[in-house]
Amino acid sequence: MATQTRELIINTAHDLFYKDGFRGVGLDQILRIVGVTKTTFYNHFECKDALVVEVLNCHDRWWRDYFSDLLRKHGGDAPRDRLLAIFDALEEVLTSSDYNGCIFINVAVEFPSPNDPAHQAAALHKKAMEHVIRDLATYAGAADPAALAQELCMLMEGAYVTAHVTRDHSTCAVGRRMAHMVIDRHIPTPGTAPGATAGSAHGGPH
Repeated sequence: MATQTRELIINTAHDLFYKDGFRGVGLDQILRIVGVTKTTFYNHFECKDALVVEVLNCHDRWWRDYFSDLLRKHGGDAPRDRLLAIFDALEEVLTSSDYNGCIFINVAVEFPSPNDPAHQAAALHKKAMEHVIRDLATYAGAADPAALAQELCMLMEGAYVTAHVTRDHSTCAVGRRMAHMVIDRHIPTPGTAPGATAGSAHGGPH
């Protein structure tokens, strides 16, 4: 029961934080919806800030698994194809009706100090995602996997913000074109000279 109560608090807080902001949602509101007292809450968390960090940690674990599943869904088994599918995967998320920005960008904006635990959790997530892409780039044979991962993650971050601010569904199409050019530069397709671009060969959705 204690584990179920903790999970319910985390899940409820997650949905409220994502919809209305971390500072915009009070602890009393969360507890009222969950139906528990402050005493029960403090049996699980030291304070609201600790809950915020746990929400972010849970979302980090979920997103990394979900993102990997999306890459496999759209790109298959080959590492290079999964890299090419990054914006096909993101399109499912960024064009959904309940998309309200990247939760980690949102929290970093609300907690701008790099010393804040919430900000640090966001930064750790971004580094973890960069490692996910770097590993794929390594398996795909990139000469400089770290550089490729940095470039692709920069494009992803731009897409998160642009899609959130503009609600323009062409954001992913633009990101896809740019990502394919970057990947083709780092990992030329067979028969393509290094440095040449093959973006026209991968310009459309898979």
